[in-house]
Amino acid sequence: MREVNPQSTSRAQAFELWMKAPNPMVTFFKTVDVTRLVRMSRKKGYKFNMLLDWCIGKAASTIKEFYLLPVGDKLMQYDNLAVNTIVKNNTGEVSSCDILYTDDIDQFNRQYMEYTSMVAESRNDRDLSGECMVIGTSAIIDTEIDGAVGMNSGIFNNPFLIWGRYRKKCLRYKLPISIQFHHTQMDGAHVGKFLANLQEVINNLH
Repeated sequence: MREVNPQSTSRAQAFELWMKAPNPMVTFFKTVDVTRLVRMSRKKGYKFNMLLDWCIGKAASTIKEFYLLPVGDKLMQYDNLAVNTIVKNNTGEVSSCDILYTDDIDQFNRQYMEYTSMVAESRNDRDLSGECMVIGTSAIIDTEIDGAVGMNSGIFNNPFLIWGRYRKKCLRYKLPISIQFHHTQMDGAHVGKFLANLQEVINNLH
């Protein structure tokens, strides 16, 4: 990662408006049709959350604002994206695992399976935040939820997605998802584009 002058980016005005705001985080809610992910998971043996994590990375990868992130009082530029997943470790508690996004879904799957297993066994977080812009995720799979609003810690400004268990209705599977983002990093239109991209990526997965 490298520091950039906010005035040289499309986020110059947002940097001035939101960097010192008491609560610069915004949360959107969206119900996504994940029927294709459920069917692909069952047919090919992929984990559902791995598929969704890959689709999140794919949907974000074409939106340039996802490669910027306010860190402290600076604006940082990244060349790569990673998707974070929360792992239940061998003590029953949770650990954090960052997976480097790649366009190759099979390569991403190999990374996912290797590193989530490693983190679960070692209980040591895998952190790529110094190398990649990390998109956080948390899957609350024990229950159905309509969405969640994350906290404004002032430390972690990364976009963060939360979802629960998917729901079956009329032979389709639907999943409510929330995404929290820092207004300095992007505007609502960028997140709207990301969510549209996410549904398109899921629909075209094969």
